[in-house]
Amino acid sequence: MNIAVDTAKLPTLLTALRLPTVARLWPEFCARSDKEGWPAARLLTALAELELAEREQRRIQRHLTEARLPAGKTLDGFDFTLVPSLSKAHLMALAEGDAWLKSGHNILAFGPPGTGKTHTAAGLGQELVRRGYRVLFTRTTDLVQHMQAARQALTLAHEIKKLDRFDLLILDDLSYVRKDQAETSVLFELIAARYERRSIMITANQPFSGWDSVFPDKAMTVAAIDRLVHHATILEMNVESFRRRTAMRAATSISDTEKEE
Repeated sequence: MNIAVDTAKLPTLLTALRLPTVARLWPEFCARSDKEGWPAARLLTALAELELAEREQRRIQRHLTEARLPAGKTLDGFDFTLVPSLSKAHLMALAEGDAWLKSGHNILAFGPPGTGKTHTAAGLGQELVRRGYRVLFTRTTDLVQHMQAARQALTLAHEIKKLDRFDLLILDDLSYVRKDQAETSVLFELIAARYERRSIMITANQPFSGWDSVFPDKAMTVAAIDRLVHHATILEMNVESFRRRTAMRAATSISDTEKEE
């Protein structure tokens, strides 16, 4: 059976099929195929693989933008020698996601300011996005304010439900939230809603004993901690502040220079 083919329509057809990579590369690959005598199946396979590869890269870039991760903070760029209690192998194992994300397990990172908690969380988030998971990074204070506004607008349940699309929600600097600044029971509602369903990673300067300053009452504090630690990995990062160390080295260097002069 003879089928009339109008190759002039190919760019239009590929655009309609949403195959931008194939639309861009087919002239080059067809010319190479004709020159080297490729079978039709090889040509189709090569173009399909390139389309899928670029589609995956576009998806990753989309989800990295959506994640709002701090720029430049990767696990490869983290100096693990400065935090002996933190294992790079353990972090890379967590970056695989898999079981702990599917089970709604949590990660809690504790340590003084400037010890790399945010860097660790952002680096882990980036690795997870590159492996196909969806992540949202936010300062806890910003999220609490957003959710308080949603409660006032009677849309809190809807806003919490929208966060379900993220496999991991990273709440940075929980310790800076204060119950005397605004009603923070919305934070407990979020924790309760994600319990054993979706994962949360929290960074905090204070241990659990200091969390009474965050939630409206002690019972809610206990209930929030109970839900977070039930299935959790705890990262202890109790080392000297990186920023303080850097500042002290800089000050020492200036002092030594002045002495030489």
